[in-house]
Amino acid sequence: MLIHPWDAALDGAEWRQWLAGTDRFGMLAVNNLDPAQAPVVVPTHFTLADDELLVHLARPNPVWPHLEASAEVRMVVVGDYAFVPGHWRAPVDRPEHEGVPTSYYATVQLVCRPTVVDDPRDKAEILAAQLADLQPEGRHADMTVHAAPYARMLPGIRGVRLAVLRVEAKFKYDDHKPVEHRDRVIDHLEQRNGGLDAGAAVQQRRRLDAIGEWRAPEDRT
Repeated sequence: MLIHPWDAALDGAEWRQWLAGTDRFGMLAVNNLDPAQAPVVVPTHFTLADDELLVHLARPNPVWPHLEASAEVRMVVVGDYAFVPGHWRAPVDRPEHEGVPTSYYATVQLVCRPTVVDDPRDKAEILAAQLADLQPEGRHADMTVHAAPYARMLPGIRGVRLAVLRVEAKFKYDDHKPVEHRDRVIDHLEQRNGGLDAGAAVQQRRRLDAIGEWRAPEDRT
């Protein structure tokens, strides 16, 4: 993934905080056993526990032989995206039709080493962690290998522990443009308020407040 210096995460805390504010839903991309075929991509919720992603998938899922053969896989999460029309981005001293459109988005891509989990207690541990993360209000039965409703369902799933090897995070919100430009686009996004415009405006404002006028790293001394 191309990450310009102005698109990069400010630090590790930024991408973790952004991810914590999402639904923790991504695309798990796995190399195909047949290199002539497209990668296998599985949409799934996940839980980030320290430096590990926790996932469970149905046992009939066709991903398993590909996953078991993979040394590395990639979890891709994308959010707070918006199409930005060219006329929003035209320089103030140029006609609006000379503006160039772009896309705004945030993405975190985690490259991981997978371990498939089949032990019932280990699977129950994964499910308990996911319930605590994704359903913090509770209101569910105890996660146990011995009692209904989960005991009879555990054989139908397999767990996956994904040890995070490296992270690529990108926040593409025109941070290299002048402050006035970014303020103007934020206003447009808030006024249009369609799709994920509000989220994109929030991210652009957050980055603007943190960065201010963009300066290359070598110019910050």
